[in-house]
Amino acid sequence: MKSNGTLEKKLAAGEFVITAETTPPDGADEASVMAKVDCLKGLVDAVNVTDGAGARAHMSAMACSAVMAKNGIEPVLQFTVRDRNRLAIQGEFIGGPALGIPNILCLHGDSITNGDQPDAKPVEDVDSRGLMSMARQMRDEGTFPSPSGRAIDPAPKLFIGAADSPRDPDPDFKPGGLEAKIEAGADFFQTQFAYDIEVLKRYMAVLNDHGIPEKAYFIVGVGPLASAKSARWMTENLFGVHVPDAIIARLEGAVDQRAEGRKICAELIEQFREIDGVAGAHLMAPRGEKAIAETLTEYGIRG
Repeated sequence: MKSNGTLEKKLAAGEFVITAETTPPDGADEASVMAKVDCLKGLVDAVNVTDGAGARAHMSAMACSAVMAKNGIEPVLQFTVRDRNRLAIQGEFIGGPALGIPNILCLHGDSITNGDQPDAKPVEDVDSRGLMSMARQMRDEGTFPSPSGRAIDPAPKLFIGAADSPRDPDPDFKPGGLEAKIEAGADFFQTQFAYDIEVLKRYMAVLNDHGIPEKAYFIVGVGPLASAKSARWMTENLFGVHVPDAIIARLEGAVDQRAEGRKICAELIEQFREIDGVAGAHLMAPRGEKAIAETLTEYGIRG
């Protein structure tokens, strides 16, 4: 195994995994972290910790992940290339496993101009593929990247993730971007929200034709929609997200839109299980950890 984590073990065993996502708190103690994520303990296989999501500062993702690991919740530590140079990142690749963090997700990160300190300077010393490549070399070769070449003993055991966004593939679609990320070191993908099940089926069919899920695990994004208004906002503002009109109409017609959103989410998870190449579901909901937990327990998915 490439890591000491449960997420990798379950995927390797062919289990359908469930992961969730949290944003670190704007608080400087352990209790602030656990107040958000304790509801997910025992329900999901791992929890992603965002790294300055929306280009806004919060408790560091590393610190939040360490608190979770200490309290029995396996983290997926997200890394962006926006805020740290390669020396800082390499130090955290070593420090993460030492703190019980077995999984990382390599991202570019939201633009600084989208955040609440738009005059901050982005670093972007490497791109996200460079990030994966560094992690893979440090793990597999036990050395710092060239020209250093210094030995790392023991080498960091890391399960390396990348992001993707399911789309409706045109006849000429080729998954060159995914193949490049796998070549750089990606062991698994976690995707953007996928509410259009027919688009997801067509996308995964193409990936299966190219053998992509045989090389890296695919964990597909979804989440409990809070309302029809929220669903429309996501379609209009989140890159790569399309909530079908039928789902929006269903939310509008519901007496309790939040409850209907959880039901829709649970139904989609069950449909994901039937799609070849989908290895799990990744549940996201801004400030919605409790809604994720309710979705999993109310519909008997976990718990």
